[in-house]
Amino acid sequence: TIRVRHSGGDRMRIGLISELHGRPGGDPPPPTWGSIQERAQTAEEVGFDTFVYEDALLYRGDDATNGSWEAVAISGALAAVTERIHIGPSVFNAPYRSAALLARIADTLDEISGGRFVFGLGAGNTADSDYEAFGFPTDRRYSRFEEAIQIIHGLLKSDAADFDGVYHSAKQSELVLRGPRPEGPPIMIAAGGPKMMRLTARYADAWNWWTWGEHESFDALREKVTQFEAACEAEGRDPATIQRTVDVYSFDVDGGAGEEHAMTGTTDEIAGNLLGLADLGFDEVRVDLYPRTVGAIEAFAPVVASVHTS
Repeated sequence: TIRVRHSGGDRMRIGLISELHGRPGGDPPPPTWGSIQERAQTAEEVGFDTFVYEDALLYRGDDATNGSWEAVAISGALAAVTERIHIGPSVFNAPYRSAALLARIADTLDEISGGRFVFGLGAGNTADSDYEAFGFPTDRRYSRFEEAIQIIHGLLKSDAADFDGVYHSAKQSELVLRGPRPEGPPIMIAAGGPKMMRLTARYADAWNWWTWGEHESFDALREKVTQFEAACEAEGRDPATIQRTVDVYSFDVDGGAGEEHAMTGTTDEIAGNLLGLADLGFDEVRVDLYPRTVGAIEAFAPVVASVHTS
């Protein structure tokens, strides 16, 4: 039985998923700093609460290779050119950076943004070409993350960590300079399996997962929520104390059906589907829009307003 939870009567938050990857001559054209900035500022003007993007370095396909701008640098730049909207990677790809450095990065970005940084974390993708291309380990993703989160949690929540593990260490590490939130930005973990869900229950302030924008996928998400709440109970954590966010792929704004699985509909239909996720206790939904243009962001404004006022 799912424990229906609403966040104290607050409105549901809605975020926009953007992209940092592409290649010269690609269709659509690859993102530039100018286009990323424009998308974030348009999302802010439209009323989105959050602007998120991937943390990746290379995507190697059968036909072509896409590169990606580095997410930490983009986050700092976006923090400086926006005022209200929360920003950050959908989830940091944990194997890319040491655990203590990730905590330092998160608190620094929270300082630059005035408390608007979204600190998502994931154990990383399956062994991918960009890991080896940039010198990152590809094995033991869960075991590495289990050690990393202990260091990150300790540093953000208590300013200090002293940890010597198999994969990570932080010897008498400290965060001396702190950002605007005493315990740093809330820790959000993307977790789909039972072990990662239990780590989320143990260490996180928020849980993140994803689904396609289809009714059948929403039904599957219901089962995922049941599993998450069971993991919380196993760890002695009240599920109601953990915020829930879900990334929904994708919505076809102009009806061109350019994306597989893309959902279309009227403003009320789309807003109703998103608001239905509140019945599973989700506090925020983050949407991927097609086509990936400023015009599509602007066209989604009525849905944003409807979600906020319902």
